[in-house]
Amino acid sequence: MRERDIEEYLRKEVKKAGGKAYKFESPGNDGVPDRMVIFPNNTIYFVELKAPGKKPRPLQIKQMRDLKNFGCVVTVIDSKEKVDRLIDTVKRVVFGEESEEEE
Repeated sequence: MRERDIEEYLRKEVKKAGGKAYKFESPGNDGVPDRMVIFPNNTIYFVELKAPGKKPRPLQIKQMRDLKNFGCVVTVIDSKEKVDRLIDTVKRVVFGEESEEEE
C-alpha cells in the first residue's frame, strides 16, 4: 500500500464523517504534516501520512512536536486501520456516537 492510497482513503472517510481534510502546506516551513483535518466544534487534527512501516523524518518530528507544544493534536497514520481509528475517535468525541465495539 502506498502513502497516496492511505491519503485518498483518509480524505474520503473524513468527508463521510462530516469533516474536511485540507492539504496542508506552509511555505518556508518544510516538514509540516500532510493534512489538516477539521470537524465541527473547532476539532482540528494535523495528520502526517506515511506508507506502512515508514517513520517521519527528523524535520517532520520537530514540526509535529512544535504543533503539539501549542496544544494541537498531531498524529501519524500509516494504514487504513489507523484512519478508521481516527474516524471512530472523532465520532465519539465530536458527535457523541458509540463506537461499534461498544454496541
